[in-house]
Amino acid sequence: MTVFVILGLLFLALFIVVPLVEKHGKRHTPEELNKITRWIWPLVGIMLVLQLLNMAFF
Repeated sequence: MTVFVILGLLFLALFIVVPLVEKHGKRHTPEELNKITRWIWPLVGIMLVLQLLNMAFF
């Protein structure tokens, strides 16, 4: 029962927070988005390698 309460609260917060962030959030230019996306895949790769090492040795 507790799990359903937690999930319900998370979805409620999601439905409240997402519209607020979309309404009041900063709009990014395509140049800024390119700069951000250039970093995403290397960071994901680093996180995957670190998680693999964590699972293998700890």
